[in-house]
Amino acid sequence: MNDLQPPPADPVHIRPPDQRLDQLIALAGQLVERQEEDPFGNPVLAIALQLSRRLDEGSLSIEDITNLVCRLRDDAFEERAARLARYVGLGEEQDMANRLRQIAARLIRPDPNDSPIPLAQFRAAIHRTRFSAVFTAHPTFALATPVYAALAETASGTRTLPEVASQRPTTPTLTDEFDLAVEAILRGRNAIDKLNAALLEEAAGYWPQAWTSLVPRPLTLASWVGYDTDGRTDIGWWDTLRLRLRMKLLQLQRLHDQLGQADQPPAPILDRVAAAMVAVEAQIEAAPDRADPEQVAAFSRVLIDRRDEAILSPSELDDAFGAAIGSASEPDRLTLAVARAGFVSHGMGAAHTHVRLNATQIHNVARQRLGIEDSPENPAQRRALLTQINDVLSEVQRIPVDFGALLTEQASAARLMMTVTQIIKHIDSSSPIRFLIAETESGYTLLVALWLARLFGIEDKIEISPLFETRDALMQGSRIIEEALHSRHYRDYLRRTGKLSLQFGYSDSGRYVGQLAATYLVERLRLKIADLLAKRGMTDVEIILFDTHGESIGRGAHPFALADRLDYLSPSHSRQAFGEAGIAYREEAAFQGGDGYLLFGTQKLADAVISTIATHAFAVVKPERDPIYDEPDFSADFFAAIGLGMTELVEDPGYAGLLGAFGPALIDRTGSRPAARQSDSAGGPARIRHPRELRAIPNNAILQQLGWCANTLQGLGLAAARHPETFEEFLLKSPRFRRALDFASHALAHSDRDVLRAIVLTLDPGVWLDRAAHENDPARRNALVTLSEGLERLDLWAITQSMFRRIQADHLALRAAWPDAPRMRLPEVLLHAIRLTLIERIWLLSTRIPYFSPRNGFTREALDDQVLRLEIPNVLKQLAEIFPQASDQSVLLDFREQPGPRSENAYTRENAEIFQPMRRLFELVREVSVGVMHNVGAFG
Repeated sequence: MNDLQPPPADPVHIRPPDQRLDQLIALAGQLVERQEEDPFGNPVLAIALQLSRRLDEGSLSIEDITNLVCRLRDDAFEERAARLARYVGLGEEQDMANRLRQIAARLIRPDPNDSPIPLAQFRAAIHRTRFSAVFTAHPTFALATPVYAALAETASGTRTLPEVASQRPTTPTLTDEFDLAVEAILRGRNAIDKLNAALLEEAAGYWPQAWTSLVPRPLTLASWVGYDTDGRTDIGWWDTLRLRLRMKLLQLQRLHDQLGQADQPPAPILDRVAAAMVAVEAQIEAAPDRADPEQVAAFSRVLIDRRDEAILSPSELDDAFGAAIGSASEPDRLTLAVARAGFVSHGMGAAHTHVRLNATQIHNVARQRLGIEDSPENPAQRRALLTQINDVLSEVQRIPVDFGALLTEQASAARLMMTVTQIIKHIDSSSPIRFLIAETESGYTLLVALWLARLFGIEDKIEISPLFETRDALMQGSRIIEEALHSRHYRDYLRRTGKLSLQFGYSDSGRYVGQLAATYLVERLRLKIADLLAKRGMTDVEIILFDTHGESIGRGAHPFALADRLDYLSPSHSRQAFGEAGIAYREEAAFQGGDGYLLFGTQKLADAVISTIATHAFAVVKPERDPIYDEPDFSADFFAAIGLGMTELVEDPGYAGLLGAFGPALIDRTGSRPAARQSDSAGGPARIRHPRELRAIPNNAILQQLGWCANTLQGLGLAAARHPETFEEFLLKSPRFRRALDFASHALAHSDRDVLRAIVLTLDPGVWLDRAAHENDPARRNALVTLSEGLERLDLWAITQSMFRRIQADHLALRAAWPDAPRMRLPEVLLHAIRLTLIERIWLLSTRIPYFSPRNGFTREALDDQVLRLEIPNVLKQLAEIFPQASDQSVLLDFREQPGPRSENAYTRENAEIFQPMRRLFELVREVSVGVMHNVGAFG
């Protein structure tokens, strides 16, 4: 992805009334209707060609196109805001307070005609955390921050168009991401306080003398923003500690503010918290910004010397809270009880802490410290590996950790575990830290992590959690857990902590086996692990089920309602299976990057989200008959067919060719993670040879921008064609199947065969030669021929056309089985057509660039290739050096001789007529992408 930042003033968001815009939209509609009757026509190309001709004639200007893009984009913005309001349930009959009161009332009296449940039962129900919302920092900050704010405000009932020239993002820093996460977290905490207040108020009506002993914690929040080191090297351990201290300070400030709201604030607690805030502020101030020994030593002194003053655990205030609540007035009791609940349930942080790294990093530390060279990927060596690490676990001796050791540690896994150790020792001794391990495909990985935790003395303070995301991991996940359970050390660890933490990913699984098939595999794996624990007699261990989906259908988020999203990720059938096995479970769900934080973008939205989650978390799971579970053979075959279709597409060379042709250039960089892959030639991105070379989020985002959500759709036609009657029956009668097909429904509403075909045809050299043959202007004809020659060098036409036929065949089968499925609406089609017009003009402008000699490996051929792939920021950077705009300033200097003639090197005309128009057109290309994204409703 390129790092071009949006311009300060263009394109504008103001939409002047213009009948020409309405005429253009009407023309597009007519062309679509006309082309539908022509099997060889393409309405998207027809619209693009009409726009191009009108630009050439002068009856249409780039300013007109800009206004049209902004109008379509802003219309999509308002529709997205309306969908967001519906998604979280704003505008429904019940308001937040009523919903929470009803939850509390049903919990105490499940049957209104029966007696309330005993206090002990109520205490058990609200003292166990049932659900946690986890704020992650995946790169989906795809809009300017004010635009996200305007979306949230509009969804909340205040119609607001963003007061910014462009809706595109600036690249956020890690600190920016953290700050945005904090804003969302604090709104979420406010909403949870309202839930806890409703539970306590209802309890006070039934147990007026005993309710003050209750400390509800059914919902909590967590974050890995600043702590996730999987796939990135730009987060130092000092960054993690500094941000974790900020989380602690936020918790203390929040508690101080809450206590101050009482009519008679408890002075002992207020003074203790105020002193802790001063201490934590000093610790943050001393935090290093690099691995400098003197800085680290100074930080260590402040962190440790003021550790006790900063409060290490909420338990230090237990007695003070008990006394304050016992002596408070009735209104103050509730205020103080709610403050205590939030404080106790989240420990010394505004949110709980998740750290994350990769399984390979875990294996590396075992190789370095233990000399274990064998690979867990080799099945022949796995048994020996498990025996080795089990023996090591029997002999491990705890070693001390200090900041000097942390400074010199080279193994990333050991360094992260040492960082966790320092958090537990010096920042928060009360709250367990989730230790997430991506790409876990062996029980050996879990045992190495346990050894490392035992080595540093924190094994009972961390929750080791494998991520099951790849196809192999989802297929073999129960075997991975069973391998670890063979170790008595692992079994003892689970029993001591009382938890088995599991993480399920929807990114790589979705893009390799298809999103629908991935979710089927996740549910099947959950049921297998529940069965495994029951057989092992470990039903006393609570299972934490963390779904690390994103906010788009490409990453597993249900498109129509948050309530459906929660039921889709955790269907009642699997919850019922856990209940029948006697296994307690906690659900967790990710709220990802900018798009996920949008659901907490105002207090009104956050309240609605938390009330919906609470409704789900406290729902009584009732047995229900769903025919999809009665036909396991159909389910297995149907989702296997989807997986097969998607797998074949991923391995098709044309798929990688399509993704990499110019797709990466259509999207802005949307996170603090370093830009991926640079080639050796003049700084341009390397050509994509396989989808695995793209990260999951940009992979999905590119598919959206190409007008075809392949990772949700491919293989579905094949699956439906195998069982057309059952497909139709389940679509009507199975809630589980219907929710799955909602993904396909949304994908089809934002996928169009003609859009994708138009892009494939744009890569065809023959199309440009055909246009050249019909061109009377010699200069234009030569330009078209030049483009054809460049596309021949890219050599993408044959493979992308073959790939398109694969997609088309599957889509035809799906339409035959599901004829009334949604289609892309005209405004979105028009956006795609406009972008093709803009791309054509960029390409044609590039043919006017004067000849130049190679500069630092940047040749004319390299320029042409990069232009065709829309790597315009890099092209313009190179051209600025080759064709400088500044005039020769040597005439102003004294060289102690008579001046000789100067050659004028300023390329003012080229900059004005070629380079600047290319820049403006490309910026508009990216603004079109924002409009498409608003229509889809999420990035990636």
